[in-house]
Amino acid sequence: MKVAIAGAGKLGIGLTKVLSDGGHNITLIDSNDAAIQKAQSEFDVRTVFGDARKADVLKDLGIDSYDLFIAATDEDEKNIFIGSLAKKIGCRAVVVRMRSPEHVDQIGLICETFGADYIVNPDLACAEEIYKFLTEKNGISGGRFAVGGAEVLSFPIEHIPGLADSYIREISALPEGALIAAVSRGGKVIVPNGNTKLLPEDRLYVICPKTGVGKLRHQLRGAVSTGKNRRVMIAGGGKTGYYLARMLTKSGVSVKIIETNRTRCEYLASSLEHTLVVHGSASDSKFLADENLSAMDAFVAVTDTDETNILLSMLAKQANVKNIVAKVSHNDFRQLADRFDDIMTVNPVEMCVADILHWFGKGEYILFTQLIQGQAEIMEVLAEESMSLTGRPLSELQIPEGVLIATVTRNGSVIIPSGTTVIQAGDRVVIFSMLTSAGPLESLLSKGNPHTL
Repeated sequence: MKVAIAGAGKLGIGLTKVLSDGGHNITLIDSNDAAIQKAQSEFDVRTVFGDARKADVLKDLGIDSYDLFIAATDEDEKNIFIGSLAKKIGCRAVVVRMRSPEHVDQIGLICETFGADYIVNPDLACAEEIYKFLTEKNGISGGRFAVGGAEVLSFPIEHIPGLADSYIREISALPEGALIAAVSRGGKVIVPNGNTKLLPEDRLYVICPKTGVGKLRHQLRGAVSTGKNRRVMIAGGGKTGYYLARMLTKSGVSVKIIETNRTRCEYLASSLEHTLVVHGSASDSKFLADENLSAMDAFVAVTDTDETNILLSMLAKQANVKNIVAKVSHNDFRQLADRFDDIMTVNPVEMCVADILHWFGKGEYILFTQLIQGQAEIMEVLAEESMSLTGRPLSELQIPEGVLIATVTRNGSVIIPSGTTVIQAGDRVVIFSMLTSAGPLESLLSKGNPHTL
């Protein structure tokens, strides 16, 4: 696949890394010479120093020969214009990054007017994943969906006696053929194996053949949701904080936003209903204590800097807040935050990359995709003969770390695969994967010619 990306910021660089790891032909465009030089030193991709708003730059690039153009600069209006220009010149498909709440309610009109094929909004995606984590953590509402000849159910481990404190290889309480494909633990998602020990606070994602779904539902029937998050403090009144507050208050949650910029506070107070907006620095531990941090059911750090979000999460942890979420965009800081098992991290760049890949793959080989807490995903793929995934036993494939081939549906029958399983063209394959494995997984799903999709 031939892809051009305008903007060498966090999203543009994230896309460049994942797509180049997947074997695609990437061109990165930016008018910042330092950003282009840095990209040249890190990636084996074509770089262009220039302004993508100029038609001559795109024409000289031969944008009409590209499969995909992604406008990922820091400005919505700039992205809309660049995307429109690329589409007019002849690029096959155009994706535009858009962040402003003012544009969310008119995305359809924007696409129709300016020729964009798809819109991605990293702030909204982050808010949606945090909202789901906070509101569905203790129940099975919204935690069930069908894939192929199976269903995936998500529920707290306490809802089925006999699972906690057991190793997965020892479990007999689940229906035959049921597979624990992912575990959410203290806000972190892991793809487990037989040696993984389940803990009392875990939330499970179980894939089950339809023949066993009735039994599993019966086991879950009567389970009671407890520990609802009724009081949430949000540090950071930017776009993510705005979107999240709007979602939570509609669900009856009491929300308090801490924001350092007074003008932004005034905007939030006038734009959000049933939300308490406080002007102050969330980095001040005494200020947080005065704002009753320890009485909160959840704390969400979504300021503009990763370092601040991690620091604030530590303060919330010291205050014994049970549910803590931090937005972390850079891998180095993500690795630091991941050392703390009871802090959930969301990475807007990773979610945006996955969203774009899946949108472009839908209709060709991706049948279904669902994010898990913004850290992992479940997808259903239609296997094709030319894919690296097909034609060899799974034991001979270089399956990336953090990726699990969960089920294979063939002629209506569900197969729980082993190392000897050979995926065939036409199979429907359910895959669980960490978002950090998106690049290697893309390579596994790529076809014989890495520049076609």
